[in-house]
Amino acid sequence: MKVEIINYNLPRNLIAQRPAAERDRSRLMICRREGGEPSHAAFADFPNYLREGDVLVINDTSVYPARLRGSSDDAELLLLRKLAPGRYRALARPAHRAVVGRRFSFGEAGLNAEVVAVLTGPERVVEFYGAEDVEAAIDALGEVPLPPYIKRPVGPTAEDAERYQTVYARHRGSVAAPTAGLHFTRGLLGEIRAMGVDVVEITLHVSYGTFKPIRADAFEEHEMEREEMNVNRAAARTVSTAKLEGRRVVAVGTTAVRALETAADDAGVVAPFRGETDLFIYPGYKFKAVDALLTNFHLPRSSLLALVAAFAGVENVLAWYDAAVREVYRFYSYGDAMFIH
Repeated sequence: MKVEIINYNLPRNLIAQRPAAERDRSRLMICRREGGEPSHAAFADFPNYLREGDVLVINDTSVYPARLRGSSDDAELLLLRKLAPGRYRALARPAHRAVVGRRFSFGEAGLNAEVVAVLTGPERVVEFYGAEDVEAAIDALGEVPLPPYIKRPVGPTAEDAERYQTVYARHRGSVAAPTAGLHFTRGLLGEIRAMGVDVVEITLHVSYGTFKPIRADAFEEHEMEREEMNVNRAAARTVSTAKLEGRRVVAVGTTAVRALETAADDAGVVAPFRGETDLFIYPGYKFKAVDALLTNFHLPRSSLLALVAAFAGVENVLAWYDAAVREVYRFYSYGDAMFIH
């Protein structure tokens, strides 16, 4: 199946450069999975589309300040994944200088890094040294790794440090936010729980691969980057009970979908799962655990859009995206949301 079926044209002025004034002030497109014209609401109205007995599954990963700028020349590291204490897979810039033995120095905290292995393209394995607490030094010196389509000439702001993070982020490990969750406030989550909706936390650490377009011509030729995930015993039990009782499982974001579908069997029963997933969901996939999806608007030819198209159908999703353009919705990480039920 050709990847080109999930391509579309987007006016650049619709790519959100900053978040809404308040988290729940973003817009919400309401879509029925079987198709038809969407309706429109504010995200603060999202509880109106839930019902008692639903299970709302959120991803509690936390974004860490993964971009480190060197104290000299134009050197930069974007940390992709922690491999061991003090050792990371990273994108090194400029790549042609990042040979084995190349050293980087960051700020005045004594944090340094050395390239210990060359991987493909600009990817390297780097070993940090010099700081007494490497993780604390990275947190102090690093920047929020905003997506490349969000432009900040002088770097991320204090607003980005707060808003490019969900209010329920707990487990450090992502280089990109699970963006569907950015719209929630603590008050809104409290309102949802008070309705009798179970709010369940799972973890999937989002990799830099979330920004990569699919380069292959066919879905079957694309290889997903492996990501760490954890569905604990309590979460698995709550979701499985809901499935057995015919109650809805509502996933917040594509990351929650991938975690649940990785851990589910063909009957929709979810087992505890701690490990890695490279599950690629594209049109033709048969969903096992997820009944409804809250998600943002995604890049053309991306694995995220492929998942949404698999969930609701390519024609439906492209029609809704056309409607979003006409209605001047805001797209991508800091943009608006859609609820497919």
